[in-house]
Amino acid sequence: MPATFQPENTGPLKLQKYILENDLMIQVGIFTGYFPYDLAQTAARIRELNFNTVQLDVSFKDMDLSTNAFDAAKARKIRDTFRSSNLPICCISGYTNLVHPVPAKRKANLDHLRQIIRYANELGSPYVISETGTYHAESDWVSDPRNKTQEGYTECRDVIGEIVAFARQHGVTFCVETYVNNVIGSVEETLRLFADINHPNLGLLMDPTNYFEEHNIGAMDLTLNRIFDALSDRIKIAHAKDVKLAETSVGVSMADIDGDEAHALRGVGMIELPAPGLGSLNYDLYLQRLARQHPNIPIIIEHLEEADVPRAKQFMDGRLLANGL
Repeated sequence: MPATFQPENTGPLKLQKYILENDLMIQVGIFTGYFPYDLAQTAARIRELNFNTVQLDVSFKDMDLSTNAFDAAKARKIRDTFRSSNLPICCISGYTNLVHPVPAKRKANLDHLRQIIRYANELGSPYVISETGTYHAESDWVSDPRNKTQEGYTECRDVIGEIVAFARQHGVTFCVETYVNNVIGSVEETLRLFADINHPNLGLLMDPTNYFEEHNIGAMDLTLNRIFDALSDRIKIAHAKDVKLAETSVGVSMADIDGDEAHALRGVGMIELPAPGLGSLNYDLYLQRLARQHPNIPIIIEHLEEADVPRAKQFMDGRLLANGL
């Protein structure tokens, strides 16, 4: 086992030397959901683009993967198809609104998430990811006044606590992806959640673009360093999209793609969330901070159309190469 890289060794030359000596590199992956085909065709298309890992969206044109139809045999078939294409599944999408204000919808959301957790290891990964949700009734990505109340936080925390307990029973780590418009959105709220649920089966999906708002996007490097100073030790998987300030409010901006709402989202309000390389995120600093404690972590490209995947991968490969990662 390589020696642990110490946080105080912050110089880029020391970091690069450590990574090269220990044969460690960040792995670039893609969501399967940007390839809306049958199972075999999805795996084949991603392999042709020279990816070596995927974040699995549990949805394929030739399979019924609804809550009651999903089982261990289907999970193993999915896992084996991607493994046969040399595309190990590093994590699994379980995205859903954990605190949907309509009780029946919330129950359905949580039932489906539990089913994904139940079969996660058969799917090939112990990591299942979801956003924390919003009390807004019409969109998972629009804020609601209740999100930032003590009542809202407590209810969301308790739901996540129940999910983490369920995940533990199945040998799974549940990872939250925080977002500014959800109940858990800021660095402070994320720290509070991990303090309240101090458990090894709770992890963090790192996407720094999710912490940017109109008030802090002008302080890019300061904000990135603050995010990583606070949260690095909780990270399990990383995402690669971009962020920029819109000229005017974009409302809730969705791309016209064959995909779910999480993949179609392109921005809310004054913040646009395009594909990697199309915004103002300081990718060099992001990748340097990510590699400091997680030098071989998977980083998953998102917020794009299938036709843009080769450009986005070339961008990510280029930034990693330039930083010796």
